[in-house]
Amino acid sequence: MVLKAPQDILTLDPVALNVVNRIATGCRLSGRLRFDGGVLVQGDLSGHVRVDGRLIVWAGGRLRGRIRVKGDVYIFGQLGDLDPEAPDTSLESTGMVCVAQTGLSTATLLARRLQLYEGANVQGPFKTLRAGEKLPVLRDVFVESA
Repeated sequence: MVLKAPQDILTLDPVALNVVNRIATGCRLSGRLRFDGGVLVQGDLSGHVRVDGRLIVWAGGRLRGRIRVKGDVYIFGQLGDLDPEAPDTSLESTGMVCVAQTGLSTATLLARRLQLYEGANVQGPFKTLRAGEKLPVLRDVFVESA
């Protein structure tokens, strides 16, 4: 008799999640960026990034830099860089960070909760926010103009 572990299934509906921005496969976008609504990263996104919504890093997608998300984060691709000489990546989320079986994170993570699926690869540190605790104010992540 072979016992198999139950499989977790993560189903995402971009319309229901209000994912209205997309970095397509083959595209590279970098700089000081702000997105209103969720973002689907299938290409390469880097820099100082602020997302007012959910963030999905698809398998084959890559996200690097200083990232601040007002919502949940789903990692199927790569967060951070494998090169030890590359600048550090940090991600701060007011919600939950989910790392799927195909996901790889070398970033420093700060979020309310961390959900790891079997096979997820998390190589960086993680800190959870306690109830009532807010994300720290980091001026170098995104500075809004008056």
